[in-house]
Amino acid sequence: MTRTRNRPIALLSFGHACVDVYQGTVAALVPYFVAERAYSYAAASGVVLAASLLSSLVQPLFGALTDRWALPWLLPLSTLAAGAGVALGGLAGSYALTLAAVAAGGVGVAAYHPEAARAAREAARGSHTAMGWFSLGGNVGFALAPPLVWAVVGGGGLGASGLLVLPAVVGAVLCGVAVRRAGAVRGSGGRTAVVAGRDDWASFLRLTGAVVCRSVVFVCLSTFVSLYVRERVGGGSAAGTVALFVLYLGGAVGTVAGGRLADRHGRLKVVRRSYVLTVLAVAGVVLVPGPAVYLFVALTSAGLYVPFSLHITLGQDYLPRRVGTAGGVTLGLTVSIGGLAAPVLGVLADAASLRAALLPLVALPAAGRLLLCGLREPSPPATPPAMDAPTTSEADVR
Repeated sequence: MTRTRNRPIALLSFGHACVDVYQGTVAALVPYFVAERAYSYAAASGVVLAASLLSSLVQPLFGALTDRWALPWLLPLSTLAAGAGVALGGLAGSYALTLAAVAAGGVGVAAYHPEAARAAREAARGSHTAMGWFSLGGNVGFALAPPLVWAVVGGGGLGASGLLVLPAVVGAVLCGVAVRRAGAVRGSGGRTAVVAGRDDWASFLRLTGAVVCRSVVFVCLSTFVSLYVRERVGGGSAAGTVALFVLYLGGAVGTVAGGRLADRHGRLKVVRRSYVLTVLAVAGVVLVPGPAVYLFVALTSAGLYVPFSLHITLGQDYLPRRVGTAGGVTLGLTVSIGGLAAPVLGVLADAASLRAALLPLVALPAAGRLLLCGLREPSPPATPPAMDAPTTSEADVR
């Protein structure tokens, strides 16, 4: 019985990996844009901005839509859109076409996350650990992006970028199977059930502010840590790829640990301590010289990712009547917003140095920790009906 219930979570987790590999891929392509197309730091970070800006604008729209209607078909379709956009971005012959392609991929990512977060929440049935496994999928996708780009583009150049669409094809199949396993194939436009509870917008907005601080640190490090480590320790593209891989892979471990720690100690306590760890770890990345930078990259990854799935469930519990919107904001929108800061750091890096550009990132998790002061643990909504015994009253089980 438990094994049957876990199948949708497992499938959604694998599908999540196939989507979020494209969020990591954009950052992993930055050194190749700099090397092959002679982009400046600002121009290269503009590609990250393109992937984030349109995604940020449309993410709340998709969240609102999934709060009202069951849209399971969005999962495979958005996965394919994300993959096609990034692959075409590597093949595009001009800067404008590159920006347009990765922006289209960003819309695919935006469309995916609200629906997937709702699906996972209902499949998890209140378990922080199960939500941690779902979030793990996305973090594994991030972690696989650098070696994937290195294997495809490192050997064949940007002209081989078309091969980057393959994970999207796999992910679309997995998402389709997950939808069917969960018994969620309902007619397009089927309304979702209204959940009892009161939305706490004040707490949700404070949580969102903290997550934005976390997002800016994560996206800016994702964009520049590869180039930064190459400057600090040498070793060429391999050294930079390892640093980015450590940043993403440590997150995979941290996400699972976060769910387990929250089940034992409570979500807010774990989240607050994670932000404190991030302050110290980012300072180490920027200030400590030599190969020790890899250790601090790993600690930064843990600090950033331990609270990752907890942000999602906290947001959904603060907005029990709008879990699609909450999931879209905490899982997708805030990640996209982080990309808006990357060009600012790129301009600063061009004018001064990468180290000077990264130094302000130390203050952001401290600001996030202050925003979390005074928040109270929300009461989770009623557990939905069992997924292996669907009824006509189920609220959009995906």
